[in-house]
Amino acid sequence: MAFSHKHILGTAQLSTDDISLILDTAESFKEINQRDIKKVPTLRGRTVINLFFEASTRTRVSFEIAEKRLSADSINISASTSSVVKGETLEDTARNLEAMRPDIIVIRHSASGAPHYLAERVNAAIVNAGDGAHEHPSQALLDLMTIREHKGSLKGLNVAIIGDITHSRVARSNILALKKMGASVRLLAPGTMMPPGIEKTGARVFTRMEDCLDGADVVMMLRIQLERQGNTLIPSVREYARFFGLNRSNLKCAKPDALVMHPGPINRGVEITSDVADGDQNVILEQVENGVAVRMALLYLISGESVSET
Repeated sequence: MAFSHKHILGTAQLSTDDISLILDTAESFKEINQRDIKKVPTLRGRTVINLFFEASTRTRVSFEIAEKRLSADSINISASTSSVVKGETLEDTARNLEAMRPDIIVIRHSASGAPHYLAERVNAAIVNAGDGAHEHPSQALLDLMTIREHKGSLKGLNVAIIGDITHSRVARSNILALKKMGASVRLLAPGTMMPPGIEKTGARVFTRMEDCLDGADVVMMLRIQLERQGNTLIPSVREYARFFGLNRSNLKCAKPDALVMHPGPINRGVEITSDVADGDQNVILEQVENGVAVRMALLYLISGESVSET
């Protein structure tokens, strides 16, 4: 099956066949990541620019490792060391970079829609590494990969997503992708962190932790994104942890083999206790590992390279 997309802008653009192809391709790249020599010539001669306007550890390093393992020439640019600090616009920055003929630009930006804006104005392929509170497609895809590895299929699973839903691009991308793949999605958040009309996505909204967790196959916790909030939306961190934090006691409401997930970074003792974050049901570091494979798959698929080159 051919991959028909030039850009990766969000899970909204992806069909079920697209998602399956990405996950299957990522599985093959995961084997490469487990070799002694973790490198293939697939993207030799290609140039990838990582343009990050927001802080990042997992996503940025994961993309860079993915690019290097595919033998691409990888260049990292952060806003603090670019001409953006001198007043240059995003479009001018991108056009100047494009004049150097990169093949792919991976961008993270605080403004929702920034990757789409660039995709309409430059010839390079654009990969969305997170845009505002809009989408984070590669994170959702690595989450789906991790779930599928443990559960065999996504269809029919009950996935609980709990935390700052309003400001979470991870939640938005996961809701769209999980629903497409046949999973049922449950949401829980303080009223101030639950976007109006979210039920239109097909997700079910809950008001009590125990009800949301009841019979869940997967529990995905989200970080409180204080940096995206103009005002504090909760009375206190302690109260949030009491009613919306995952702990050993309320986790018992989920299925005994439920997976515990978190996109990171974790605020221990707030959205999740340390004994759960480090417990037997957590797959958080597996998510990080699968992130490299998924990002290798995305870069490979939009490059249009031949499978034989891997």
